[in-house]
Amino acid sequence: MFNPQVFAIAKRIMRGKLSSTRMLIMLPILILFIPGMAWGFSDPEIMLPGGITPESVMEVMFYTSLGVVFAGTMCGVILSFDGISKDRFSGVLEVKLSQPMPRQKQSVGIALGHWLAILIPVWLLWLISIIIACYRLDMTPEIMETVASFISVGLILFWYVIFSLIASTYSKDQGTSIAFGIGMWFLFTFLWALVTSMVAFASGVNVGEINNQEMIRIEGFLDLLSPNGVFHHLLETNLADVDRGVPDVISWLSALFWTIIPWFWFKSRMSKIQP
Repeated sequence: MFNPQVFAIAKRIMRGKLSSTRMLIMLPILILFIPGMAWGFSDPEIMLPGGITPESVMEVMFYTSLGVVFAGTMCGVILSFDGISKDRFSGVLEVKLSQPMPRQKQSVGIALGHWLAILIPVWLLWLISIIIACYRLDMTPEIMETVASFISVGLILFWYVIFSLIASTYSKDQGTSIAFGIGMWFLFTFLWALVTSMVAFASGVNVGEINNQEMIRIEGFLDLLSPNGVFHHLLETNLADVDRGVPDVISWLSALFWTIIPWFWFKSRMSKIQP
């Protein structure tokens, strides 16, 4: 599956996206949200709502992950929303799909190129954030915790990129693609908390009660239906004092589900799409 042709496609797309105007616009936002948050949350004197003070590098990175959720995923959507529809609208897709290279391999190169375009800068900023947290807290995280955090960041970016590409295969114009991508991002980033509250209220749980264990449990399991929620579950596996009732193995299985199903969906669409 990964042959020189696939990597050539991925490399071309990745270079084009990294040097695009969209990336130039989003890069300062990524820097502000990711290393900027790491610097703020690693302040020894910071006091978060509820009297919480981050006491470890991974705890700082858990709060810093908000930067990935808000800025990283949005950047992924903006970079990939027209990954297919743009070529389809211009007639280039018909030329590409007529090449002797199988569509399945082309789909791998397309997805890999768009994913790497956002993964590389975000991973770099995530590494800088970990270094900042280590420096300010004067401690270092475990290697496996660090690796797990990088994998978690890579997965959430892949989920948003692949869903944007799937939407792009259904759209013949760029407007529909960006509308779906932004709508999906808005749902899981802002509206999912409302969905969780409505389900909890329908279940007879007092939503306004602080530290309600039943509310925490419902929120934990409903988060498995959201890419952002699964991302936070994966990061929580590095925090010993966080337990929302979801076993670590369930979190990683959910991440596997969120990865495999959209991937095969995208490959299926690329196999059947008509330019």
